[in-house]
Amino acid sequence: MDRSHPETVVWRNRALMLFDRVSVPVAVCDVYGAVLLANPAMAAECGTTPGRLRGEDVLELFRPQEATQVERIAEALRLRHRSRYQVSVCWRAPSGAERFGELTADPVSDTAGETPSLLVMLRVEGEREHSPAEPVPVTPVEARVLALLAGGATTAHAARETGLTVDGVNYHLRRLSARWGAGNRTELVARAYALGILATGVWPPAAAPPVPPSAAPA
Repeated sequence: MDRSHPETVVWRNRALMLFDRVSVPVAVCDVYGAVLLANPAMAAECGTTPGRLRGEDVLELFRPQEATQVERIAEALRLRHRSRYQVSVCWRAPSGAERFGELTADPVSDTAGETPSLLVMLRVEGEREHSPAEPVPVTPVEARVLALLAGGATTAHAARETGLTVDGVNYHLRRLSARWGAGNRTELVARAYALGILATGVWPPAAAPPVPPSAAPA
C-alpha cells in the first residue's frame, strides 16, 4: 500500500478519528505489548491521557490472571500465528476499585510477512471495592518507586533506578495518588507505610515482603 497516496492519507485520518471516538477501550501495541497508540476510552481506564500511555507495557497496566495465557500467546506470535488471543486481566480503576475483564488481541499488519502489531480491546466485566481490612495491591515497580521516594530520591533518580522514563515514574505516581486520594508525594509515602507496602524500621527504605495468603486478613 502506498501510504503517501492522498487517498491513503484521507482514509488513515478517518480511521484515526473513528479510533478516538469509539467508546470501547482500544490500543495498538507492538508485538512485545508496548502501547503505540491508545484511544481516550483506554486511557480513561488508566486515569491518564492517550499520549502518556505510549511505551507502557499493556500487561503491567492490566495484570493477567493466568500467566499460562500470556505464555501461549507469546509462543503463537513467535510462530507468526494470526489468531485472536484473549487474556483475563484485572486492574485498578482511577476510583480505586479493582476491575476485572478481558483483553482481546488481534495481530494486524499490511503484509503477511511483516511483524504484526496487536490491536488490543478491553472488555470490562465487573469491579469490586476493597474493604479497609484488605491489603491494597501495588505492582513491584510501584513499590520500588515508593521506596525510592521515601529515601529522598528525585523523579529523575527514581527513573534511572527503575529503568523507567521520568514520564513513566510520574504516571505511576499519578495512578497511586488517584487510587489513595493523596495530595502530594509526602502523603503518598505516608500512605505506603500505613498500608504496609513499605517495611518499617529499615534504611534505606524498601518494600515490605509479600504477605502469605494464610496471613492475609479474612
